[in-house]
Amino acid sequence: MDQRGRVLVIACGALAREISALKRANGWDAIEVTCLPPELHMRPERIPASVEAAIREARGRYDSIFVAYADCGTGGALDAVLKAEGVDRLPGAHCYEFYATPAAFAALGDAELGTFYLTDFLVRHFERLVWAGLGLDRHPQLEPQYFGHYRKVVYLAQVPDEALTRQAEAIAARLGLAFELKVTGYGDLGTSLTAVMRRAGAGTVAANDAEATQKGPPAWLN
Repeated sequence: MDQRGRVLVIACGALAREISALKRANGWDAIEVTCLPPELHMRPERIPASVEAAIREARGRYDSIFVAYADCGTGGALDAVLKAEGVDRLPGAHCYEFYATPAAFAALGDAELGTFYLTDFLVRHFERLVWAGLGLDRHPQLEPQYFGHYRKVVYLAQVPDEALTRQAEAIAARLGLAFELKVTGYGDLGTSLTAVMRRAGAGTVAANDAEATQKGPPAWLN
């Protein structure tokens, strides 16, 4: 179906909830979102080809395409694909950086290099994507090999949520690590999507405002 006049965002599935919240809060009716499986982060070498296929499948049907991925462990391979396709992406190396924003993330790293980061998505899906994804559900004795060099868990929270904070604290305790909470909002995810919509000629409100942060996403993305 022809979607000219609309913007396609090809997104990591780990950002689906947050993009939905921003879209609803800002009234971005012109945005269509295609999400790729978040499990690709366990095999980042597959991200560039998956994004390329999604771009080529949609090419010509949208006025604008934007990729809601950072580099995400592809070592520049994603950027090579996007340069060839003439498509922009989110800034930074990973979601921790664009949520916190680069300067704030660099300060966190300077304060403690041995930091394991969580986002709202990773707190919700820690058991499936991290624990089981690393095989620790079957081989818990490997935990020191994966987490022994960490000293702290920093939870970069997109939406203030007491239940998620308690879950993040429990993850830190389980790993035997100190815990710190940083409420980031949507950071450069919000500002980048705002810029995309402005270039597309759609009116927007502040993408990281209190309304977007407090309302949160619809229940179907739980």
